[in-house]
Amino acid sequence: MSVDVLTEIEIQRPRDEVAAFAADPGNVTAWYKNIKSVEWETPPPAAVGSRVRFVARLLGRTLAYTYAIREVEPGRRLVMHTAEGPFPMETIYTWEDAGEAATRMTLRNRGEPSGFAALSAPLMTRAMRRANEADLRRLKELLEA
Repeated sequence: MSVDVLTEIEIQRPRDEVAAFAADPGNVTAWYKNIKSVEWETPPPAAVGSRVRFVARLLGRTLAYTYAIREVEPGRRLVMHTAEGPFPMETIYTWEDAGEAATRMTLRNRGEPSGFAALSAPLMTRAMRRANEADLRRLKELLEA
């Protein structure tokens, strides 16, 4: 069973500002509640081929995984995929103008868990959706403050 979670939010800030902040892995602990630490494996900034290691807590478990940046379109799109970790995952951020000085940001996580992770995919999907919605609200609050 696959996991595919799409969430979005409108933020009252210009697209370039929202994208610059959200696309910087160094900022994720400020707005992702479950991500506890970030470590660059390659020199910043984020570019195709960059690798970033994250440690997160989800469903009572500590997960360590490394994302590799697959695609960067500044101000528009960022695509990352796990290069190492408990289950293959792709994360896609997109940003679109949503009126004057407003941005619609989407966050999509999708993957194909195997083994034990596959059995918990429905639970993981619900937990991910709740966490992503809360994280996007936190990002909105930070950027609109």
